[in-house]
Amino acid sequence: MKQRYLTKEIADDLTRKMVFISGARQVGKTSMGMEIARRYFSHADYLNWDARDDRKRFLEGRFAGDANLIMLDEIHKYADWKNHVKGLFDKHKEDCSFLVTGGARLDIYRRGGDSLMGRYYAYRLHPFSLTELLGCPTPTITPLEALQIPDASTEATDALQNLMIFGGFPEPLLGQSQRELRRWHNQRVDRLVREDIRDIETIRSLSRLQLLVDSLPERIGSLLSINALREDLSVAHKTAAHWLDVLEHFYYHFRIYPFAGSRIRSLKKNPKLYLWDWSEVGDGGARLENLVASHLLKLCHYLQDVDGRKTELHFLRDNDGREVDFLVTEAGRPWFAVEVKSSVSEPSKQLGYFGERLEIPTLYQVVGEQGVDWVRGNTRTISADKFLLAMP
Repeated sequence: MKQRYLTKEIADDLTRKMVFISGARQVGKTSMGMEIARRYFSHADYLNWDARDDRKRFLEGRFAGDANLIMLDEIHKYADWKNHVKGLFDKHKEDCSFLVTGGARLDIYRRGGDSLMGRYYAYRLHPFSLTELLGCPTPTITPLEALQIPDASTEATDALQNLMIFGGFPEPLLGQSQRELRRWHNQRVDRLVREDIRDIETIRSLSRLQLLVDSLPERIGSLLSINALREDLSVAHKTAAHWLDVLEHFYYHFRIYPFAGSRIRSLKKNPKLYLWDWSEVGDGGARLENLVASHLLKLCHYLQDVDGRKTELHFLRDNDGREVDFLVTEAGRPWFAVEVKSSVSEPSKQLGYFGERLEIPTLYQVVGEQGVDWVRGNTRTISADKFLLAMP
């Protein structure tokens, strides 16, 4: 297993506070925790809420006597987990570090107020990106300045092709078998719905939730209408909205929302939806757009979690129908915009329009074809296998 991109940052933070790592099922949270334990600690004690004996030890506060790292996995399934962890941390913080991992957003599944405020740092672990897959160091990123984009290589082109086919989750990506990818898809989604979600949420119709999951890959990149989903599933609007929230909390999909600026008449309601596992998306153009969206979200989360930045991912759309796929902002200020195309074309007029209206410093048109990198006007048209090397 390759060393994950957050390993050193998390190890450093463990010397000061607890660290929470959340992320999608099978994205590599436990493996990364074990790697941190092996590299930076003399002895770790690992407890998984799903194991009966570990659950009992957690509730009793019994750990190995020589442990200097306590790893707690999936404990968000316990209703009062935050108050219990607070007590354990306050008791043992002088002797050991605490690393908490979970397959759901750990800021969602809590009871009452945040009793751990000031005691932890939170990270979101993403699937492999192009830079991480190639084993390159995380690029230097300065918000509101142009991205530092290195030259592409044959290695990067091949790696991007593998990411497009197999997604960024470690098991299918490193295994590179179409047959195993299909089996992995089926197992992951089934366990997500029938085990992870069922353990925490009260869903009366898991079969209809499964139908919702099956329908989402066809909606990638389009404006998401809950009314349309409600009609397809024959459920109430409130139910469809709740199910989308649940799936998002469990890292099945993420939504991005239109940027609202005073200089444009912006659409303010419907988001666009993308999957954490873009290999489920059938259409090639939509899959490339999803892959780029995932890399941009990883950039935003990296800057938020590591540097405390207020970096956000949006898209641009106004009431006249002009649209640009992505806008990255820093503290509410436009940083750079990205339009994704399957093949080379003239620079997007909408990209130029929004760039001028919003004074966006840098504009990129990212294309699926190789060997492209030229500037026309204020837009840089560039191959995806080169552009994505600027991401963490």
